[in-house]
Amino acid sequence: MTAPSADPLAGLDDGALADRLHAAGGRITAELRKVIVGQEAVVEQALVALFAGGNCLLVGVPGLAKTLLISTLARALDLKFSRIQFTPDLMPSDVTGTDVIQDDPATGQRRLAFMPGPVFANVLLADEVNRTPPKTQSALLEAMQEKRVTVQGRTYELAPPFFVFATQNPIELEGTYPLPEAQLDRFMLEVYLDYLPEEDEVAVVKATTALPPEAVQAVISREEILAFQRVVRRVPVADAVTRYAVTLVRATRPGPGAPAFVGQYVNYGASVRAAQALILGAKARALLQGRAHVGYEDVQALARPVLRHRVILNFQAQSEKVTTDRLVEQLLQAVPTPKSAL
Repeated sequence: MTAPSADPLAGLDDGALADRLHAAGGRITAELRKVIVGQEAVVEQALVALFAGGNCLLVGVPGLAKTLLISTLARALDLKFSRIQFTPDLMPSDVTGTDVIQDDPATGQRRLAFMPGPVFANVLLADEVNRTPPKTQSALLEAMQEKRVTVQGRTYELAPPFFVFATQNPIELEGTYPLPEAQLDRFMLEVYLDYLPEEDEVAVVKATTALPPEAVQAVISREEILAFQRVVRRVPVADAVTRYAVTLVRATRPGPGAPAFVGQYVNYGASVRAAQALILGAKARALLQGRAHVGYEDVQALARPVLRHRVILNFQAQSEKVTTDRLVEQLLQAVPTPKSAL
């Protein structure tokens, strides 16, 4: 007799995997709802980053449950989780690991052995990532983009899947260091958390001053996440949708053909990496909503979290208090949606 496959997803076609992804998204959301109140768009965007295999930066003032959201999400995933609290005195080796001297009991001699740092996990929570100087922030760069780290000239691969979920305090607060543009671009999404509506805030106060919440359970396995990431990449996208995403990104760059307000307020626009993030994120969002096709609405829904950290505003925009979200909103109105049916 043939032994049964250890992979429960073996043999499933893309349609069945898409259905499984949709159901898994619902299960994860249900676990998050045991702890998190409201923030529906934030939860959806975090799941988009998860299934698209991207990194996610959560920005908001202290007390808006940024850390709680990511730690709860990690508990709902059957993955190795690690957290780094970024502080001004954190060193790069505190992130990546370092070589240490160990005694070899077999030979009685000392040797150098690599001690892995907290970056060697599947889900890495980089808490208050802008509280540490750029030298330490840069230690995340290679891990985020290349899924590996280099220590003392030796390269170590990170086990898949690997995600960085970082939290950041608004830059106007004291004791923060602006993230460099190169590192910001490594985040697929920048998710903004705002204050909750009054009724949601009342619900939070009631829940957190009563009995402890129900325990969060792991509801998805490593093998499922990897399979879902692969099926997301295989989702077909109409050429018109891809062209719309590219046109939207190109419109962020000052120059001929860009809207007048872009030339007025923007120093540097988004790169092609933004268009890649729009399409990949749109694929994941469509499957999370139970659709096998990607529409313009998926691109539009992700335009703000994809573009808000990639568009660099000039001094005039800052003096007039023009935000990237406002500029992206204007772009969505200025760039026409193709009329062809999908």
